[in-house]
Amino acid sequence: MGMMNSTEAVLDEKAIIAAAENALSDIAAIRTEVAKVIFGQENVVENTLLAVLSGGHALLVGVPGLAKTKLVTTLGAVLGLDANRIQFTPDLMPSDILGSEVMDQDESGRRSFRFVKGPVFAQLLMADEINRASPRTQSALLQSMQEYHITVAGQRYDLPAPFHVLATQNPLEQEGTYPLPEAQLDRFLLQVDVLYPELDAERQILLETTGLSETKPRGIIDAARLQEIQTLIRQMPVSDKVVDAILNLVRSARPGHGNAATDKHVAWGPGPRAGQSLMLTARARALYQGRLAPSLDDVYALAEPVLEHRMALNFAARAEGMSVRDVIANLVREARG
Repeated sequence: MGMMNSTEAVLDEKAIIAAAENALSDIAAIRTEVAKVIFGQENVVENTLLAVLSGGHALLVGVPGLAKTKLVTTLGAVLGLDANRIQFTPDLMPSDILGSEVMDQDESGRRSFRFVKGPVFAQLLMADEINRASPRTQSALLQSMQEYHITVAGQRYDLPAPFHVLATQNPLEQEGTYPLPEAQLDRFLLQVDVLYPELDAERQILLETTGLSETKPRGIIDAARLQEIQTLIRQMPVSDKVVDAILNLVRSARPGHGNAATDKHVAWGPGPRAGQSLMLTARARALYQGRLAPSLDDVYALAEPVLEHRMALNFAARAEGMSVRDVIANLVREARG
């Protein structure tokens, strides 16, 4: 791409600002619509939407019964995406996710194979209780998350666009679960911790969901519009100050990079994907909150959902009862100065 002359650059900036303002109003409408069905949990809704607006996947971690499934179906409806759900179980096979070849026979008795698509062929895929399935089945989903296509019997099949996986996981270590390997966790743009609702939200849940009819969410945008917003987010300028903050934060979370507390407590730290995630989601968060450029606040607010699943504490730190969240909170406190 050649250098733009200054008038082109100004026009370009004006066009981006105009497009961003349109996106602002769409995102505000999406927020309002989701809030009619999902009560409280603003942080959960925000981070899950940020992952999707940024074009990525999210891992929702929380005990059963906190409306994680309901959130995903609601997002599917509001964003106009074709949604599927897979309940992960220990006996789930890769073909239950990807699909399989079946043999057809025509009138003259000739046999041929035909591929029957599995539930992964959706724009929004809910992978429920992902840590219950065997590692082999988990990795079948992993390829699709990473490469946006699957391969069955040597044949390549592209997944629909956009393609987002929202996986859920119960944080309690139960019998018969297989924790996700580090490399797989890294594929999730954000980890979203789903906590119990506040009192007022829980009161509203009781009143609104035990009657005869429940509010059904309306579609606000469609898949094509979502892709426009995702493209726009990648075009939003990020100031040097924000880029430096992202680099400093991610690097401070890695042992051997000069941070004494990290060297003492952290076994392994976040790779380059963490910085990429912060670059994307900070822009999305600015739009989500009605601003046209990401700030340092966006970076620090997203530190936990971006870093939490990308680092691990050493034995000594765990023995002291520290959590990854504590470590991240301290790094953010230091960074804010």
